[in-house]
Amino acid sequence: MRVQRGGERLLAANGVQLCVETFGRPGDPAVLLIAGAACSMDWWADEFCLTLAAGSRFVVRYDLRDTGRSVSSEPGAPDYTGADLVADAAGLLDALGLASAHVVGMSAGGGLAQHLATEHPDRVATLTLLSTSPAGPVDRELPRAADRIRRVFDEPAPEPDWSDRAAVTEYIAEGERPFAGSHPFDEEGMRDLAGRVFDRTTDIAASMTNHWLLADGPTTPVSLPDIAAPTLVLHGTEDPLFPFGHAEALADAIPGARLVPLERAGHELPPRPLWSVVIPAILEHTARARSAATREPRFGQASGAFSRPGPREGAAFPTSKDKPPAGGAPC
Repeated sequence: MRVQRGGERLLAANGVQLCVETFGRPGDPAVLLIAGAACSMDWWADEFCLTLAAGSRFVVRYDLRDTGRSVSSEPGAPDYTGADLVADAAGLLDALGLASAHVVGMSAGGGLAQHLATEHPDRVATLTLLSTSPAGPVDRELPRAADRIRRVFDEPAPEPDWSDRAAVTEYIAEGERPFAGSHPFDEEGMRDLAGRVFDRTTDIAASMTNHWLLADGPTTPVSLPDIAAPTLVLHGTEDPLFPFGHAEALADAIPGARLVPLERAGHELPPRPLWSVVIPAILEHTARARSAATREPRFGQASGAFSRPGPREGAAFPTSKDKPPAGGAPC
């Protein structure tokens, strides 16, 4: 099956320009992919998107603010909050003429997705949370990050010369290594990805730093029991940033949620050997409400932001008191 690819384009969404690319037929159920902090659309691999679209889905990936070709702030001075990133996701659905979508959020993108699902439940047909943490209170203490990750945050690698492609590529690729699980680390693939990120990013210094400087917004934590969208939780059994207990807490707190362990995966977008698990799981899950993501558009403005996590909350999105790890944020 030949999958239609829309090509990159800039769209006005929530009052800013966001770069978006689509895969598949616009009439098919939409799947909105939200990447992690400091991660452009490039982290959602072309072949991953094409394979998902081949399952009769209209796949949408986009650059968050300060990543890729979307609107960019000055390095060290982001002129937006986490609330704006939530609003951007809803605004992008408006710009594409979609009443709702099946939302897939990775890491910090999973935090965005949880807020979107509670603040704008009519925009989220189903929810898939990948390698993320509760964005609201849960009934248990969550396991701490592995010691090696705590060291990465406490002693970040020196920033490279942001104009030096080779140095930035090395910085990004090596920064991802500590977050990987025990599947073989695809060093060549990671360096190719890092080079692509450098080549198409408007301001790589802003991209690698600004998400970690976001101010807290005026919002309350997500009430996970209030998430009405059918929810799938996909999580690596070897995630060193959000150990597997974060996924168990999410799945227990969200009514009817289903948890699928990703064996030997770390805090990373699914390694290629796990695509045979992840893609069918997403296709099966989104088939539960296919018609909901193809309705006529409903226009509105999103609101809300991320709150400071407490001891029974995760940290699915960085706040102004967090430090960036070496290589920037883990996607």
